[in-house]
Amino acid sequence: MKKWISFFRKIHIHPLFWLIIGVSILTARFMEVLVLFTFVLIHELGHGLMAHFFSWRIKKISLLPFGGVAEMDEHGNRPIKEELLVVLAGPIQHIWIQLVLWILYDQMLIHPDNYTLWTGFNMMILLINLLPAWPLDGGKLLFLWLSQFFAFRKAHLYTLYTTAGTLVITLLAILIWNPLHLNSWVIWIFLMFSLWKEWKQRPFVFIRFLLERYYGNKDQEVKAIQTIYANPDENIVDVLERFSRGRKHTIRISGNGSNANIDENELLHAFFADKLYKGKVGDLLYMY
Repeated sequence: MKKWISFFRKIHIHPLFWLIIGVSILTARFMEVLVLFTFVLIHELGHGLMAHFFSWRIKKISLLPFGGVAEMDEHGNRPIKEELLVVLAGPIQHIWIQLVLWILYDQMLIHPDNYTLWTGFNMMILLINLLPAWPLDGGKLLFLWLSQFFAFRKAHLYTLYTTAGTLVITLLAILIWNPLHLNSWVIWIFLMFSLWKEWKQRPFVFIRFLLERYYGNKDQEVKAIQTIYANPDENIVDVLERFSRGRKHTIRISGNGSNANIDENELLHAFFADKLYKGKVGDLLYMY
């Protein structure tokens, strides 16, 4: 019981949300806003409950004036299947929501106009969240997919590039079809700000990924052993940038008369414990 109480205490409501509620009451739109944000809250609780099931570290689940977000304190070393389920647990809520709406409509428990409006809300939230843009669910799904083919840092970088392209296309769509739609602009500005913030944070995102590997996250998924080939003169950080999620790495150092293998933990230890930020991988052959 305490675990569930702790979970629901992580739900936060942004102060400006109450302003939206106040405006909706004054403009006789309270029911519409209530239904819209109920769908948003169900979506975010879907993420949160699935993460809670897998014992993820949940920072908070926020209800914002223009949507919601479930923030996790996880940094890319959880099993990919787990993360996939956590990401999909949001969009999948809209399937049963639509089914409930249809049943209510079929039993004539809601007015046809409300059914049409609420169905529009439900589909809008679903489709927006599936856009390939970070931090939307579509962007996270893209990141997971790219992680199967590229190192963590490259997959993250390519996700941000795709997000930028998506936002350019979305901007053109807004300007062409509905330039006066306020909600579209609010969402676009939020996504643009999120992209800018994630771009600035990308070195720290990478370091947190490495730190969890260094401290031995017990839930880390290891699907295969991957050999990384390195020249003795390569910087340690350049080799670390080739680390992929879901794989254990062996670093084969060859060239200049050297030919040896070291474990990824030795490389991580040299970087974090010995602080060899500008060291060469060849130097580690004389240390271990």
